[in-house]
Amino acid sequence: MVMEGNAGSLYGRLNRTSTRGFLAYVAAGGASAAVLACFVLSAADPTAAAAGRNDGMLRLSSRSARVWPDLAFNWRVVVATVVGFLGSAFGTVGGVGGGGIFVPMLNLVVGFDTKSAAALSKCMIMGASASSVWYNLQVSHPTKEAPVIDYKLALLFQPMLMLGITIGVELSVIFPYWLITVLIIILFVGTSSRSFYKGILMWREETRILMETCEREEQSKAACAANDVVIDPSYQEPLLTQPQPKEKSALETFLFNLRWKNILVLMSVWSCFLALQVLKNNSKSCSTFYWVINILQVPVAVSVFLWEAVKLCRESRLRRMNGNLECVCEASIEWSPAQLVFCAFCGLLGGTVGGLLGSGGGFILGPLLLELGCIPQVASATATFVMMFSSSLSVVEFYFLHRFPIPFAGYLIFVSILAGFWGQCLVRKIVHVLKRASLIVFILSSVIFASALTMGVVGTQKSISMINNHEYMGFLDFCQ
Repeated sequence: MVMEGNAGSLYGRLNRTSTRGFLAYVAAGGASAAVLACFVLSAADPTAAAAGRNDGMLRLSSRSARVWPDLAFNWRVVVATVVGFLGSAFGTVGGVGGGGIFVPMLNLVVGFDTKSAAALSKCMIMGASASSVWYNLQVSHPTKEAPVIDYKLALLFQPMLMLGITIGVELSVIFPYWLITVLIIILFVGTSSRSFYKGILMWREETRILMETCEREEQSKAACAANDVVIDPSYQEPLLTQPQPKEKSALETFLFNLRWKNILVLMSVWSCFLALQVLKNNSKSCSTFYWVINILQVPVAVSVFLWEAVKLCRESRLRRMNGNLECVCEASIEWSPAQLVFCAFCGLLGGTVGGLLGSGGGFILGPLLLELGCIPQVASATATFVMMFSSSLSVVEFYFLHRFPIPFAGYLIFVSILAGFWGQCLVRKIVHVLKRASLIVFILSSVIFASALTMGVVGTQKSISMINNHEYMGFLDFCQ
């Protein structure tokens, strides 16, 4: 199909556009948030804050009392089921998870405290991501002979994403709720608008290619009709029995998409982070052992990142020296130290946002993969694959810490598994029929924008409530 043949070059051309404007937006937004924080802190009452800390009355959501509603059939559970199903279905298709929708829903509708809502959100992301990965392992790449999951990019981003999640979880204890809300709104509005703009460009290019394809088909039919030739029946059989390309069976496609070596490396990183997290949670807060375990996560993440980064640089350089212009992985860029530093920063940023929000980091990773030149199907599948590891790590950790009720978590995981699989199946079929992969980008931007809206409303309401109650709105002490 002409449309599929041009897809790789199409999205490579569209995504090689400059990102300086977007980076300037993020930098300006962060500076604005920092200035706003200075004004708020200067206006805070230090004596009231000290008194609040001493009597234990002033605590943000990260230190709120545990509230676990019972799992019973009522309107709250029905709303949670519907929102969870739709959020998981569209979130996994876009490769963003949906934590920005799940946390407010579980907190406001169902009634869980913020910490438990974030833990249950990770459970839902894990279930939806796992079913989505299972589906993606059974489908072929839309444009070439390769897995739809880019394992090289997964190995590049997963370690830094996990390190960022650890940083984000710890910052959530220190940062005031209003500042987290402001930062998330700035970031989500920027990424959603950027993704939506890319979706529009892709839609226009797809329309142009489809129109050119239709014109060529009409011209070919007209030429055939003008030059009709009667073929002797004795020549029809050889023409009809020409060998056709062999299509892979479902099992062959599944085995081809599996890359055991890369999966084992990812599992090793996952196991190292899990062991360090368990040791950290069983140690005294702010003790020497606690900080040693925290610091050990840095060399684990950086070493795996550098290992994959060096491989990408070497392979990219060798291909250019041999005159091969084919990209090393799905990202249509020439790997360089500057590009790799940018990827490391974005991985840390995505993980930090995920730790602050209770999501899997896909709100940054999904748009970033599109920015690097991945086609939407690969960006979605790769982001979901990475989120499966990051979210499952958090779920196992939260399980050991007894952060969520098992019955409710099991039910929400079941709903998310169904939603993730059927969401991928439905949307991919629509994309295949309409030849519009840009639909995945529009879904991604819509989920991010909806998350920004819900988090903005919830954060604004809580901040107003804290102002009315004269609560301390500055930074908290991490070790208390």
